[in-house]
Amino acid sequence: MNNYHIDTKCIQSGYLPQNGEARVLPIYQSTTYKYDSSEHVGKLFDLEEEGFFYTRLANPTMDAVEKKIADLEGGVAAMCTSSGQAANMVAVLNICNAGDHMISVGTIYGGTMNLYAVTLKKMGIECTFVDPDASLEELQKEVKKNTKLVFAETISNPSLVVADIEKFAKLAHTNDIPLIIDNTFATPINCRPIEYGADIVTHSTSKYMDGHAVALGGVIIDSGNFNWDNGKFPGLSTPDESYHGIVYTRDCGKVAYITKARVQLMRDMGMTPSPMNGFLLNLGLETLHLRMERHCQNAQKVAEYLEANPKIAWVNFPGLKSNKYYDLANKYLPNGTCGVISFGVKGGRETAVKFMDSLKLAAIVVHVADARTGVLHPASTTHRQLTDQQLIDCGITPDLIRMSIGIENADDIIADIEQALEA
Repeated sequence: MNNYHIDTKCIQSGYLPQNGEARVLPIYQSTTYKYDSSEHVGKLFDLEEEGFFYTRLANPTMDAVEKKIADLEGGVAAMCTSSGQAANMVAVLNICNAGDHMISVGTIYGGTMNLYAVTLKKMGIECTFVDPDASLEELQKEVKKNTKLVFAETISNPSLVVADIEKFAKLAHTNDIPLIIDNTFATPINCRPIEYGADIVTHSTSKYMDGHAVALGGVIIDSGNFNWDNGKFPGLSTPDESYHGIVYTRDCGKVAYITKARVQLMRDMGMTPSPMNGFLLNLGLETLHLRMERHCQNAQKVAEYLEANPKIAWVNFPGLKSNKYYDLANKYLPNGTCGVISFGVKGGRETAVKFMDSLKLAAIVVHVADARTGVLHPASTTHRQLTDQQLIDCGITPDLIRMSIGIENADDIIADIEQALEA
């Protein structure tokens, strides 16, 4: 599929039916698979042959979706998980052990920040959160001998900080460690982080990839570009006694990272997505290129309307020329950023709540990035576990409203905002 445009890959990649087979990707709703000999199954477990033996590790429906997403992102392989949170957890645990250290930008999604700051800390993995706008020299000061990765989001949720991917890639690669980028908001339609130096890409597929708020999921994409056999990642370059002594870098080549994630972490932790969710995700992916264009167009119109409205205190959207990340957005996301806008209504927190309660078309939902317009007050919902300082570090103010612009008619969305402001 390498010669096709990404629009075509959204529809055609991953599943290639043979003569007489179903035209649409089937749902293989089975936990197990039948074989004619014990020898064949043994070869599957030894990774000497490709195939399926238990859905916790792999399933034909999910396999097709993984191939499609890897193709869309320009990676060599992918592994789907039961949620985006699981994807970011596995992405780290696949290369970090107790006693290791990681660096993450401080503006990431609150749930991911809690995962890295609290849960992974309990497991002995330390995370230093850094200013995404810090210089390379300042960032280098945070690198330790036991630092194993750098993590950032292409567009952060909900502060909409655009990461300077090449800067973070240089930081990582100067220190022989990988860069992991969460590309959920941008999607591969608007940005392919691997092309700018990212080594691993993650997504919450529950967002734009699914696009209809019907199926939880996550995915990890392996670029195949990082040299794991550099002495810093013994889990990949020395025998894994829990999997008959396999050495991933020796035996799996470019797919060493994702193979370890599957046969070790997915095997042991079991954050497996269901085949039905894989089927629904694939349906969403088929229209991803169409929906992202509409999301971005609508968000641009709404952002420009809000910026010109005297009742609005401030607007944050990277597509606005007044935005501090406008130049970075043009560099990494020239075709559009995402459909998410954050803004404040004059009058503070109480006015923000009254405004949200007055909306009719837009619903108050604890979700973002699907076909329907929705709003949320992050400080009192998704990010309520964070301290005041952490909220500030994330770029979240008490009056911040996160609005996820859907694919309805933009004029109807604006009219709904207008009547709510009047109310």
